[in-house]
Amino acid sequence: MNIVDSSGWLAYFADEPNAKYFLTPLSDTDSLVVPTVTIYEVFKVVLRESSENEALQAAVAMRKGRVVDLTASMAIAASKISLEHKVPMADSIILATAKEFEATIWTQDSHFKNIDDVQYFKK
Repeated sequence: MNIVDSSGWLAYFADEPNAKYFLTPLSDTDSLVVPTVTIYEVFKVVLRESSENEALQAAVAMRKGRVVDLTASMAIAASKISLEHKVPMADSIILATAKEFEATIWTQDSHFKNIDDVQYFKK
């Protein structure tokens, strides 16, 4: 299973140089897990930088994977992860979701750089 965090989705949608690193997990929608917090973050950035239509198209593309809501048990796990790794709330939710689904996280967010089961690509 794979999770592409917000930075990866945004790189992909903007066709940035690192977009190529996210093509493989994004193409395998059967193995793609999409935490709802990632949809929130991507929609917000695309809406701010482009248009509502573009943001809606991004959200539709993201929903091709398995969209996962934040459960109470994942929220508790995320809280512990946030303290342990000193990462922001959204990142801890992504980490907790990855743990729940035994997924690899694909990212260019340096908060994830030294964490197990993360494919990190420097910006």
